[in-house]
Amino acid sequence: MVTFGTTPVRFAPPSMSVSLDRIADFLSTVPLFRELDRAALRGFAEITREQKYAKGAMIVSEGDPGDALYLVRSGEVKVMLVGEDGREVILGQLGVSDHFGELALIDGRPRSAHVMATTASSLLVLRRADFRRQVEQQPQVGWSLLMELSRRLRQADGTIGSLVLLDVPGRVAKVLLENATPGAPATLIKPLTHQTIAQMIGASRETVSRAMAEFQERGLISVQRRQVTITDRPALETRSRPRL
Repeated sequence: MVTFGTTPVRFAPPSMSVSLDRIADFLSTVPLFRELDRAALRGFAEITREQKYAKGAMIVSEGDPGDALYLVRSGEVKVMLVGEDGREVILGQLGVSDHFGELALIDGRPRSAHVMATTASSLLVLRRADFRRQVEQQPQVGWSLLMELSRRLRQADGTIGSLVLLDVPGRVAKVLLENATPGAPATLIKPLTHQTIAQMIGASRETVSRAMAEFQERGLISVQRRQVTITDRPALETRSRPRL
């Protein structure tokens, strides 16, 4: 409440309609929902629940019940596996408009990986039962889900191929290219430490550091204040291909 003169003025909180409109605006940026009209977006907005996580908080753990889809509204999260020896393998890093938990929407089986907030993050949660009821009214979302699962399967095939066919410098080159802006020169969309890259490609931090130093010496990349710039994309692309 604020007082102007002798008259108290109360500011009403934003209406539910305004909140739903904002969520619908956000959903329109998410690939799964991009083709929906406004009414359909609001229908999905009505079944979302927002949850906030501090940096380092575990959002889901491997083996948890698979009962929801998560959409990253702000912040960043990482998807990872943790070995019995504590070694961490990063399967992906997700930012705004990315999502995880798609498999749970189909089979309802337990989570296949851990997901942790790497920054303070806000996520929208769509429960499996609510999502499926809504998809029955908007079947194009089901098709978008299939397209997304197909994309991730192809991506997984590429990752497996890289691990089998590429040496560590080749895998590092592939990660840099996959996380860079288009064109030339290109910069990384998000900062990646040598340790993070190592966890993404199944290598040690030391071997990643040597590969990065090699790329700098050959003029393939430049690094200033932890900002990596790809200065010779064709050469880096060549390095990212299997040497037959």
